Order: sequence, then structure tokens, then C-alpha cells
Amino acid sequence: MAAPDEILDRACAAMLALAGERPWRHITLRDIAARAEILLSDLYAKTAGKAVLLAHLSARYDAAALATAETPSEDLHDRLFDAVMARVEAMEPDRAALIAFANELPRLGLAAHFPPTARAILEAAGVEATMPRLGAMIAVWVRVAQVWRDDEGALNRTMAEIDLRLKQMRERLSRIGAGF
Repeated sequence: MAAPDEILDRACAAMLALAGERPWRHITLRDIAARAEILLSDLYAKTAGKAVLLAHLSARYDAAALATAETPSEDLHDRLFDAVMARVEAMEPDRAALIAFANELPRLGLAAHFPPTARAILEAAGVEATMPRLGAMIAVWVRVAQVWRDDEGALNRTMAEIDLRLKQMRERLSRIGAGF
């Protein structure tokens, strides 16, 4: 029997591969288990649905943002930028599948992943994730993700959007006394 993370990692890879072949609603746990070459019972023991696999995948991308905390910059803006960009770069190899999922999933289902991602980015940058900051970072992440979906290639538009939104966030938070 494989380790729990290995099962989820293999299932996520299979789910991403299947996204190129059929719509999200037609991908079943049975399909994912078969593609990942794991027993359905082993997969089902770790997750009773695809939403758990999406959460695991999102946490893996968040780990890329958190890894930036190991080599922090002196400048807070740079630390936040690096964390957001690391998250974006981690998603990049799975771009087509993630866009396919986003186009099919209910917006509310996607929104569940935003708070943990925003918290990971703030924590990676060494910023306490207070409610106003978390809300502001969620707004930044939502907009960055929208721009990323349409920004193929060198990600110049995405990087510009990150820079702009982080500056706006900092300014707006300072106006309400929640700055950093």
C-alpha cells in the first residue's frame, strides 16, 4: 500500500491528465484510480470526492509559496511578490487542466481554496494574517488568478498585475489602520 500523500499525489496527477480528455463532471473517482493505477478502495479511503483532491492540489501549490519564506527578501513587497509568483509558477505546468476545471466548477467551489492560499502567501512573507489582511490578499489572489488564466508565455501581465494589486492592497490596508 502506498503512503497517503503518494496516493493523493498520484490521484491528482491522474485527475489533471484526465482533464485534457473529458469535462470535470465526467471524471469519476473510479477513472482517477484507474489512471493512477491505484485501488479505488485505497483512493476512497483517502478521499470521498474530487473536491478533496482539488484541496490537496491547491495545498501543493501553496507549499511553493510557503517555500519562499526560506530565502526572504528584506523588502515586504518583494516577499509578497515572490510568494504570489511562486504559487503561480507552481500552477503553470498544470495550466490547461486548471483552466478547464475553473471553467466547469461552480464559482463557490473554487472560492473555498482562496482563504488558505491567501493565508499561505501572507505567512510566507512574514505578515500576520488578520481578517482585513486575509480579505485583501484573497482579493489580490482572485484578480491575479484571473489575469494568469489569459496570460500565456512569459507571464508579464501576471507579474504586472501582482505588483499593482500588492501596492493597492498595502495602500488600502494602511488607510483603514490594518497595514503592515
